[in-house]
Amino acid sequence: MEKFVIQGAKRLSGSVRPGGSKNEALPCLAATLLTDEEITLKNVPRINDVLVMLKVMEDLGGWHEWVGENTVKIRNKNVEKTQLNRELCRQVRASILFAGSMLGRMEECELPPPGGDVIGRRRLDTHFLALEALGAKIEVLEDRFSMKSDKLEGTNIFLDEASVTGTENAIMAAAVAQGRTTIRNAACEPHVQGLCRMLTSMGARIHGIGTNILTIEGTKGLWGCEHTIGPDYLEVGSLAGLAAVTNSELTIEDVVADDLRMIRLTFEKLGVHMELRDGDLYVPADQPLRVDYDLNDAIPKIDDAPWPAFPTDLMSIAITVATQSQGTVLFFEKMFEGRMFFVDSLIAMGARIVFCDPHRVVVVGPSQLYGSTLESPDVRAGMALLIAALCAKGESTIYNVRQIDRGYERIEEKLTSLGAEIERLPVE
Repeated sequence: MEKFVIQGAKRLSGSVRPGGSKNEALPCLAATLLTDEEITLKNVPRINDVLVMLKVMEDLGGWHEWVGENTVKIRNKNVEKTQLNRELCRQVRASILFAGSMLGRMEECELPPPGGDVIGRRRLDTHFLALEALGAKIEVLEDRFSMKSDKLEGTNIFLDEASVTGTENAIMAAAVAQGRTTIRNAACEPHVQGLCRMLTSMGARIHGIGTNILTIEGTKGLWGCEHTIGPDYLEVGSLAGLAAVTNSELTIEDVVADDLRMIRLTFEKLGVHMELRDGDLYVPADQPLRVDYDLNDAIPKIDDAPWPAFPTDLMSIAITVATQSQGTVLFFEKMFEGRMFFVDSLIAMGARIVFCDPHRVVVVGPSQLYGSTLESPDVRAGMALLIAALCAKGESTIYNVRQIDRGYERIEEKLTSLGAEIERLPVE
């Protein structure tokens, strides 16, 4: 176990490059099971969730080799097992993504319940309903899900919610099913688009990428490819929020502008302004953070929803930024009933926050935050608390930093290079 010790209230400056998108890398790893040929993935973040996914495939008989700091070659020619490793799957929520790829490859799969963040109920019904529509027979047992299919066949699917991983499982299974599949109410986040582009490079025929209606012409003969994981727009948003609350001037390199439209609009409500400069995102120093009220000075609301709305994974970051913005704002977390509980830690640091219910908080800023002893409850809340500690007066200690490591590669090294004072130390 490790902890971060942070000296707060330090100005940062410089340029930083975001890591590859965790949420794109994980389904792309699962999709490599759909071919026996070699696949090269570039810009893969070396984070724990990625390493666990690779171990799961290795346990099934797959092979991989890191040929660069963030480049991995994968070949799953010798995969013959259909039962996934229970202990490994408990470590990562994304193990559910093996359902679609294993059904597509082996026509059966024994999948233990996935692990992951405890941020509320994370239902699997959408995954199973989509896979059953394609011809899978799924049995929910006490300690596992048993999935089998004599033949996957294309069909019309209307997802009961725009689940990202549910959409990704349906796409992978449909890519090798017989006939045409149309998926309506599909998730269309940038990482879903990235998976679709990778599968297209493997020979899949997918139309409607970037929309909520996908048409997939199934084919059995997928081949190897080379695919580059896109930059993590969630890390970009996190770094922009960090720059704002520490009055710092930062340049975030090589961003995808289209991925940031709603993030920029939402942060502007809190007084955070950013500029696109030749493919980079520039955040100026010393911004007078001030809540932008709605018409007639109505208190604004920031809420989340599926893409292209504001992403749920940045709600924790936005709440932290709001503690430093002059004014009052309501946050409405619609997707997970456990994501807001981290605000107790912000309140203990000095933030003025009214906890209304599991889905809503009211933030009144600005507040002087003070160093504290904290614990990271999940990936995004952990990053939000790290940002809070960096703008607080005094020293903070954050425990359970493995949660932060699950989504942000070597984050303390990146931030130290910008002038932050962070030490990673073992827990005694």
